[in-house]
Amino acid sequence: MWVFERPALLLLLLLIPALVYLRHFWPKRGGTLTFPFGVWGGRGFTPPPTAMSALILASVVLFWAGVVILVLALAGPQRVTRERSFLTRGVDIMIVLDQSPTMGARDFQPENRFEAAREVVRRFVELRQNDPIGLVGFGAEASLRVPPTVDYDYLLAVLDEMRILEMGDGTAIGMGLAVAALHLQNSDAPRKAIVLLTDGINNAGEIQPGVAARAARSLGIEVYVVGIGSGEEVEIEVTDPETGRVLRGSVRDGFDGDALREIAAEGDGRYYYAGSNTALQAVFDTIDTVERVEQRSLLRVVRDPMDQLFVLVGLVLILFDFLIRRWIAREVL
Repeated sequence: MWVFERPALLLLLLLIPALVYLRHFWPKRGGTLTFPFGVWGGRGFTPPPTAMSALILASVVLFWAGVVILVLALAGPQRVTRERSFLTRGVDIMIVLDQSPTMGARDFQPENRFEAAREVVRRFVELRQNDPIGLVGFGAEASLRVPPTVDYDYLLAVLDEMRILEMGDGTAIGMGLAVAALHLQNSDAPRKAIVLLTDGINNAGEIQPGVAARAARSLGIEVYVVGIGSGEEVEIEVTDPETGRVLRGSVRDGFDGDALREIAAEGDGRYYYAGSNTALQAVFDTIDTVERVEQRSLLRVVRDPMDQLFVLVGLVLILFDFLIRRWIAREVL
């Protein structure tokens, strides 16, 4: 936002139209010769437009633009920004997202389970403030994609780059939970949570989900488990990230709700079933409400004076006018 320290001086702008008239249009201004057509006795004429006349007109515009900017500089322009500084730490959250092939099932319109999950994660992140959020992806293996951070733009950029099958053909739920817990173990946040989104059964990795959930609980981390899928036979379409081949088929087998509920219990958290886009969004709205802590912040107003910049720009424009008329138009000044 822009403000002026001395706004009353902006009234000087009202004088500029009169000055323009006196310099360029007043009949009695200096530098002109009056030659009546009665003496000439011939026909009047209008000089044709030329590049030189256009250049002189441009110099006039530059001059008066410079004058306007100098008047604005006298008024004391300032750029005002508001900076929020948080005095307390927020909630540390790790999102653990399933990238196995079945996440390509198309029972979450208009695309598939993976895109639906990614969209609700995006909205969840955009609603947070000062809560470090990290991201783990898993398939047959698990990998930390983003450590807990408040740089949400970077987090969302990495989220957009994630693809189904890039972590292999499998569902290593335990590994995903273990990686997330590992990167929260040294956190001193008042609350720590893992949000797991999956549509499958653990069938890969060396660590069992229950073991990983208990380890997370021992570190003071709550584990929220979200089961995705309608449970019906649905079409599936997946693009292999290595070959670019599009694989199509159908899938019926889904996650084991009892197993996911047990993982949540081991992690001192909650289990949610999301069988549709609406249900999935409602689940994240609930988690967003639960995982909140009271935060204190300080709002500071910063004023950045810009008058020097305005003076510089104004003088440069006036200098251009002088150079054009003196060195190009060859006017006698």
